[in-house]
Amino acid sequence: MEIKITTPFIRLDAALKLSGAVLSGGEAKELVQAGKVAVNGGICTQRGRKLVTGDSITVGSSHITVA
Repeated sequence: MEIKITTPFIRLDAALKLSGAVLSGGEAKELVQAGKVAVNGGICTQRGRKLVTGDSITVGSSHITVA
């Protein structure tokens, strides 16, 4: 899946919500803090991490690319 941004960056939790990988910010927070989200191939526990065009997110079997 690909999400398009029109700003210089998007926060990880917002990207998860925008992509539909989670239904709420609370769910995003739980997944990130539990170490179940990878950014560019590495586990990320910072829900406010800034993502830019070209970054990729993996949650379970879902792969999301920021465009």
